[in-house]
Amino acid sequence: MQTVRRLQRRLRRRLKRAEIEITVVDPQSYMTYQPFLPEAAAGNLEPRHVVTPLRRALNRARILNGRVVEIDHAARRAKVQVVGAELLGEGGVRELSYDVLVMAAGSISSTLPIPGLAENGVGFKTIEEAIYLRNHVLGQLDIADSTDDERVRRQALTFVFVGGGFAGVEALAELEDMARDACRYYPTIDPGEMRWILVEASGRILPEVGEDMGRWTVEALRKRGIEVKLETLLKSAENRHIVLSSGDSFDAGTLVWTAGVKPNPVVRGTDLPLDEKDRVKTTAELTVEGLTGAFAAGDNAAVPDLTKPGSLCAPNAQHAVRQAKRLADNLVADLRGRPLAPYKHAYAGSVASLGLHQGVAQIYGVKVRGLLAWLLHRTYHLSRMPTLNRKVRVAADWTLALLFRRETVSLGALQRPRQEFELAAGRRPD
Repeated sequence: MQTVRRLQRRLRRRLKRAEIEITVVDPQSYMTYQPFLPEAAAGNLEPRHVVTPLRRALNRARILNGRVVEIDHAARRAKVQVVGAELLGEGGVRELSYDVLVMAAGSISSTLPIPGLAENGVGFKTIEEAIYLRNHVLGQLDIADSTDDERVRRQALTFVFVGGGFAGVEALAELEDMARDACRYYPTIDPGEMRWILVEASGRILPEVGEDMGRWTVEALRKRGIEVKLETLLKSAENRHIVLSSGDSFDAGTLVWTAGVKPNPVVRGTDLPLDEKDRVKTTAELTVEGLTGAFAAGDNAAVPDLTKPGSLCAPNAQHAVRQAKRLADNLVADLRGRPLAPYKHAYAGSVASLGLHQGVAQIYGVKVRGLLAWLLHRTYHLSRMPTLNRKVRVAADWTLALLFRRETVSLGALQRPRQEFELAAGRRPD
């Protein structure tokens, strides 16, 4: 959705209102700034402050909340199942006609057919998942503090994260930091009792910050007591019993899956050309291969990386945001009958947070770690946060965090909002 926002803003500046009508289709009525999800999960940021209402951010676009179920580009038609479809006839499907199509549906978590994963795992790509994990981790501390059963305590205090990319490392580091801080309110729990485990299939983590910084991060996490298991696969998670390819097996109350992403499956419901990974085949000018009036960018697009001939742009926010600018310019050029320009951007580097006052970064080859990297992470992402309203609110949250301890309240009942009413109505809990 960052791609769509940047695209819409640039088109708004370059074209007159009467020249273009933009319709944005999305299941949600808000966009999420994903780099801040770990801080929202850890209680450093108010969850509402890391999301922006689409109708505020895209105030000159028509917002249609729903899921695209089919695109027939040859006929310039799209079918959309709108939100609240169960209240409407004919399945709640609306048909839209268009002149130009922009596919920027992003990505979803890429899972594997591992026994027990679907039943017991949770991803980390949405604000709902971040809120759930915060409540769940604190709920596990509640369970451990409320029982004398050692088996139950060990399971509740064991947290497994699969995937050593940004999402997995930052989520684990922030939540471990929060849980350690919360232990001061649980007299029966020693922080050393908690077991935090990062499982990564390859031999390194955070490849975006370079091999040296990746090794430093492994050492920093291990110094905090976090187990980092490289070249290890998750084999099974049935009944919350974790089995790893290394032969280790144990019970865990928390399993977080962040091992990669795949294009949004909406692209499979189109007549657009796809590659072997279900990405839309895209030219360097961000047009869909072999078609007119069709563009694509972001995680769902296979865009040639002109800085590395023969390879494709990585599915990350840095490329998506910059592709949006080029795509907007090319849309205007296409409307004006002018030649299109190719997208070309050399990777500038990455920053990652490892919890309060800790971070790692590599920017244009310069390696930074510790407090300075943490400050760079916050500064960079605050500058990229959509709308001044949200920038101010995020900065205010950080300022308050300097004066007061973070809130460590579990609101797990949010997942069961009708339970109390059902009890009042005489229904027994399941």
